[in-house]
Amino acid sequence: LCGRPEGGPVIARGTAVLTAALLAVLSAGCQPGPRATTAPAAPAGHPAPAGERRIATVAEAFLSPMTPADNIDSPAAWQAPDGSTWLIATAKATDKLVVYDGSTGRHVRDVGGAGAGLGQFDRPNGIAVTDDLLWIVERDNHRVQVLSLPGFTPLAVFGAEDLRKPYGLWVDARKGHYSVYVTDSWDDGEDAQGNDLLPPLAQLDKRVRRYDVQRTDAGLNATLAANIGDTSEAGALRVVESIWGDPANDRLLIAEEDETYANEFKVYSLDGRFTGRTFGRDVFKAQAEGVMLRTCGRGGWWITTEQGKGRSVFHLFDRHTLRPVGAFQGNTVANTDGIWMLQAATKRFPQGALYAVHDDQGVVAFDWAEVARALSLPTGCGA
Repeated sequence: LCGRPEGGPVIARGTAVLTAALLAVLSAGCQPGPRATTAPAAPAGHPAPAGERRIATVAEAFLSPMTPADNIDSPAAWQAPDGSTWLIATAKATDKLVVYDGSTGRHVRDVGGAGAGLGQFDRPNGIAVTDDLLWIVERDNHRVQVLSLPGFTPLAVFGAEDLRKPYGLWVDARKGHYSVYVTDSWDDGEDAQGNDLLPPLAQLDKRVRRYDVQRTDAGLNATLAANIGDTSEAGALRVVESIWGDPANDRLLIAEEDETYANEFKVYSLDGRFTGRTFGRDVFKAQAEGVMLRTCGRGGWWITTEQGKGRSVFHLFDRHTLRPVGAFQGNTVANTDGIWMLQAATKRFPQGALYAVHDDQGVVAFDWAEVARALSLPTGCGA
């Protein structure tokens, strides 16, 4: 009832419940549904045998307006000085940013347009927010563009001399200095069927680029600091997009999206060394995608995405041990690319919110308090 993807599952309900649900749909999105329940996993890529795993179901707090022409990829959230929350998403097909109200999902405005100038985009993909800076990876401009908020004022572009086919990024922000990790998943042409050909392992030593970025009175200065990528069979980064780090534990998690090899996360150190550790291969039934860290004191959880076409599943792993903690799905959200964890409290989400792209057409929100309740996690961790 709340933006069900075409061809997705339909659940029969009584007339009274259906009427109430339809009345609850607002122009800005959908209101919260039922409390969390636990159910077998919905089909996601390659369905697991019945009884193999149990996945909680948490109702989406809202679903933004659906805009299929945009091809929405990744979201990031920013809290304005007046306390409002902006949810900013990249629109790959229309070369712009789409801004939603982070509390309701209401469409606020669009930013940018097609081009190679400042404030213009060519297939924007990964996105992140640190302080008042908005970082956007442009795949087909082969660069990272930085805007200042709240005015979306262009500050700088960098990486065009190095990047070949960039997708995702993570920004390690520390007192005016930024280490920016950008995944660069270029391919070696196509085969006769039009499938991308992976480069040989020996050429995968630049799958991630790290830039040192300094903020000055004149703007931003960016310098290529490192090329990252193991060339061994176990540590190679074949098809990469999503990336996130944990400075407190010297960890960089990178999603391996080459389904012919494995759906898993590879663990690197922040200086770019493969640690020899991977995880998730025995859990994911569809492509590994978005990743974020939710801290809880010195602990917390890695939130990862299983990009099921019929239903997305979000798997949580312990911050330190990387052992599975639990998993949940929504009533609607499917085919998720990027996610964003807003840990700061808002009036609508006192424990924060998890935002996730839905089927390339919009964004949903999960109230973190509901997720924590469904998975029996501690609450009140704070920002």
